[in-house]
Amino acid sequence: MIHQRCCPSNTESQNLTGKSEFHLIGLSEDPDLQPVLFGLFLSMYLVTVLGNLLIILAVSSDPHLHTPMYFFLSNLSLADICFISTSVPKMIVDIQTHSRVISYVSCLTQRSCLIIFGCMDDLLLTVMAYDCFVAMCHSLHYPVIMNPHLCGFLVFVSFLLSLLDSQLHNLIVLQFAYFKHVEIYNFCCEPAQILNLDCSEPFIKNLVTCFVGAIFGFPISVILFSYYKIVSSVLRIPSSGGKYKAFSTCGSHLSDVVLFYGTSVGVYLGSAVSHSPRKGVASSVMYTIVTPMLNPFIYSLRNRDIKNALRRF
Repeated sequence: MIHQRCCPSNTESQNLTGKSEFHLIGLSEDPDLQPVLFGLFLSMYLVTVLGNLLIILAVSSDPHLHTPMYFFLSNLSLADICFISTSVPKMIVDIQTHSRVISYVSCLTQRSCLIIFGCMDDLLLTVMAYDCFVAMCHSLHYPVIMNPHLCGFLVFVSFLLSLLDSQLHNLIVLQFAYFKHVEIYNFCCEPAQILNLDCSEPFIKNLVTCFVGAIFGFPISVILFSYYKIVSSVLRIPSSGGKYKAFSTCGSHLSDVVLFYGTSVGVYLGSAVSHSPRKGVASSVMYTIVTPMLNPFIYSLRNRDIKNALRRF
C-alpha cells in the first residue's frame, strides 16, 4: 500500500506519497512503439556487453597490451558493462511485461549502482587523462611513474571514492520521508530525478547539486589541466607528422571525455534549471546507454594495437 500524508513544511494540505514504490514512465507510453523500443534497446545492450567484453579479453590475452593505458581501458570497459546492466535489463523486462512499477528498495539500489559505476567511469577517465599527460610530458620517466602498483592503486581508489559517493547520496536520500508523486519520467531511477521528487525544503536539493558539482569539478579540473599540458607539449614538436601522431594517441580518450561529460553534466544542469522532467530522458539515454556502447568502437576503430589484438584473439 502507498500511504498518503501531508508534507509538514507545506501550509496547504495536499496528498503526498510515503516511501513504498515508484512508477517508471519510460521513454514512451505508446503501445505501438513498445516492440520497437524492446528490439532497439536489447540490441544496444547486447552490442555494449559483447563489445566491452571483447576489449577486456583482447587486453588480457595479448601481452603487448599489458600497459597502463590498456589496463585502465579494460577497467573502463568493465565499469561500462556494469553501468548499462544496472538500468537496461530492467527497462527491457518492463517493456515486455508491461509493468512500470519498481519498489523503493529496488529503486534505491539501482540508483546506488548508477552512481557507483557512473562515478567509476568519471574517475577512470580522469586517471586515463593523467596517464596521457605522463606519457606525453614525461615520456622518459613514464615506466617508473606509471608502475603496476600505482595503476592498481589508482583503480582501487577510484572504486572506493565511487562507493563513498554513492553512500553519501544514499544518506541524503534516506532523509526524504515523503515525495511529491510516485511517477519517475525516465526508464530508470535517475539520481537527479529522484532528487526532484522530494517534497522537503529546496536547501537540501541545492546542497546535493553543489555536492555533485564539486565531485564532477575535481576530475574535470584534472582532465583540463592534463590536456593543457599535453597541448603545450605537442605544439613544441617541430614536425607536423609528430604532432598528428601525438594528438591521435589521446584522441580516443578525448572523444570519450566529451561524450560522457557532455551528456552526464547536461542531465544534472537540466534538472536544476528546467522543471520539465521529460527533457532529461534523452541525456540519460546518451550517457547510460549510448556512451558505454560507443566506447569499444571509439577505442578500437582508431587504435591499431586493439585491432591487431582482436584479430589475434
